[in-house]
Amino acid sequence: MAPAGSLLHALRQVPDPRGAQGRRFSLVAMLATIVSSVLCGARGPTAISEWIRSQDPEVWHWLGYFRKPPKPGAFRDLLIALDCDAFEAVLREWIDSVLPEVADDDLSAVSLDGKTLCGTMSPHGRAVQLLSLLDQRSGCVLSQQAVGDTNEAKAAIPFLKTLLLEGRVITGDAMFCNREICREITDSGGHYLVLKQAKAERI
Repeated sequence: MAPAGSLLHALRQVPDPRGAQGRRFSLVAMLATIVSSVLCGARGPTAISEWIRSQDPEVWHWLGYFRKPPKPGAFRDLLIALDCDAFEAVLREWIDSVLPEVADDDLSAVSLDGKTLCGTMSPHGRAVQLLSLLDQRSGCVLSQQAVGDTNEAKAAIPFLKTLLLEGRVITGDAMFCNREICREITDSGGHYLVLKQAKAERI
């Protein structure tokens, strides 16, 4: 299993969206701060900045800061400009590297589920809906993407292609009781267990 410190190495792959004039702080340090603070419950740039500033200077140096960490505005600007797809791809790869290895004769359970984000309803639009794949053993979100203008079932098929399914059993509710979804899982070497009419069954 890769050490957690490999996160700093992995984050070097994320392209820096900032101009030459706006690089007072290391991109890797700021991204590692975002990841670490969110894992500790921070929500938003102000909470992220407060989290890192409350840490000992030793932690600042370990993450890659050589001065007092950024204020909320710097984190806000970075998050707005950041290539979210590239950032998520790097995190997904890192999470896969630190998850415990599963024995050859064992299956890793992964939940496929959709959620509507609170507070994202626009005046003339719909709230943001996300599809997530959650590793049940570790509690880590392995992959996540917006549903967009389609429904969760239709969005699930291309979404499942973002994750290696071999050796994993994908669980889901009645929304995903769909032959195309189940075929995609089995064709990719995975297994599935979906709920239909309040009971679990294979279709």
